[in-house]
Amino acid sequence: MKLLITGGAGFIGSNIVEELLRRKYFVRVLDNFSTGKRENLDFSPSLHRSIASSLEVIEGDIREKKDLRKSLKRIDVVLHQAALRSVPRSVDDPLSTNEVNITGTLNLLLEAKNAGVKRVVYASSSSVYGDSNILPQKETQKTAPISPYAASKLAGEDYCRVFSKTFGLETISLRYFNVFGPKQDPESKYAAVIPKFIESALRNEPLEVHGDGKQSRDFSYIDNVVDANILAALAPSSIAKKGEIFNIACGESHSLLEIIKLLETLSRKKLKKNHTHPRAGDVRKTWADISKVKKLLKYKVLVDFEKGISRTFEWFKNS
Repeated sequence: MKLLITGGAGFIGSNIVEELLRRKYFVRVLDNFSTGKRENLDFSPSLHRSIASSLEVIEGDIREKKDLRKSLKRIDVVLHQAALRSVPRSVDDPLSTNEVNITGTLNLLLEAKNAGVKRVVYASSSSVYGDSNILPQKETQKTAPISPYAASKLAGEDYCRVFSKTFGLETISLRYFNVFGPKQDPESKYAAVIPKFIESALRNEPLEVHGDGKQSRDFSYIDNVVDANILAALAPSSIAKKGEIFNIACGESHSLLEIIKLLETLSRKKLKKNHTHPRAGDVRKTWADISKVKKLLKYKVLVDFEKGISRTFEWFKNS
């Protein structure tokens, strides 16, 4: 099986690439390096020696059909990670979010169909549920996006389902719940909360907490997301032909204040907090029902929340 990873130089994409290479698959990466980093594809020396003919990197953009056509040649499965991911970024710039996440995804699906690709696994988001009072969140409940990013991800899911049911392209959509882990960028204006907290803790700087810090998320360590993508790539056609959607998470919710307590334990010091105004487009709580993905894809939580925080802290500390 030959796989294309769009956004393969990003945080999630590069971790998927590394695991696929370990499993001896041929992997092609398509990335425009706007947010992805070339150094994310600098794997361990032992892995590098074994991947000389198994990894191909193409610099290109999912908004450009010529780049997609080049990248999709002789590909069996696409793991579509390329996106502008941030909720705050989408509030600041809805048009770019729409262009990349919706138009780019539609371009990919159309070119994948034309190229004879068997399956596209789409990286969606828990943000499609909006500020739901129905917890835990199930794939069958009504979606209610409250940010341009969430709306764009839901549109991508809809297009995937259309291409499965109308054009015969197998698709599976994975709704990620707050992914964290090594290689995540803490420096960006739109960085996720865990790497930002860890970086501030290591620098002895106050941790910026939006609102009261009691907002909570179903945080998922990167290994769980990588495994879910591979399970989706290998899933029976009977699942992918339906354009199925799955929550990818740990099935529990933790507040920002809980993260800070864990980091205080790991860093062995009291951490200062700087409370700011809540962010536009942010939801109060996410908590996933993962029974469907466990049943149909045989998904398991490989790394729980506390172990994931510990591993991530050590990675940032040592890097």
